[in-house]
Amino acid sequence: FDSKKEKVKLSFSTLGCPDWTFEKIASFAAENNYSGIEVRGIQRQMDLTKCKEFGAENISATLKLMKDKSLRFVNLGSSAEMHHSDPTERQKHLDEAKRFIDLAAKLNCPYIRVFPNKLPKEDRDKTIDVIVSGLKETGNYADGTSVMVLMETHGEVVESAVLKQIMDAVNHAKVGLVWDVSNMWTVTKEPPAQVYPLLKKYIRHTHIKDAKI
Repeated sequence: FDSKKEKVKLSFSTLGCPDWTFEKIASFAAENNYSGIEVRGIQRQMDLTKCKEFGAENISATLKLMKDKSLRFVNLGSSAEMHHSDPTERQKHLDEAKRFIDLAAKLNCPYIRVFPNKLPKEDRDKTIDVIVSGLKETGNYADGTSVMVLMETHGEVVESAVLKQIMDAVNHAKVGLVWDVSNMWTVTKEPPAQVYPLLKKYIRHTHIKDAKI
């Protein structure tokens, strides 16, 4: 919460403008003094590795547009979920996370987001182990790159004690947290001022929402 050390860097998620072109997204960010953009879909294509802006023939122009507008990519929001135990489903989600890591490296983007995401009561401990394993595997894949894998506080994994348990078990330099304050508070009612000291060493990116509950 101490913003005196450096200027606060603000970005916004493209989740809020699903029909905008990338050019409109970048122009809006520059005109409204944002530092960067968190990409979670472009014109309703949620698998960013399939977006034309990031294809081999267009990626140089995309990077030039960002540079010309003094913007940077700050996070790529994947749909990869770490809780799956079925081998086929699990591999599909791990593969998506790895594709996003590869893309982030090409875009000079420091972070990709993954979800925890389910935590069934009957298999709670087993699911936590599966999540931890998935984060370690994707973190290992990110080794040697400038990219970190960030797990969002999301779905059924929003209690601060559980999040800390998972992150302590992962204990990987390439794995951190996206702290979504609203996702946590609306479920647990844990005051953010108490959550932050517990998780701060893992937090690399934050989601702040304007919500009516």
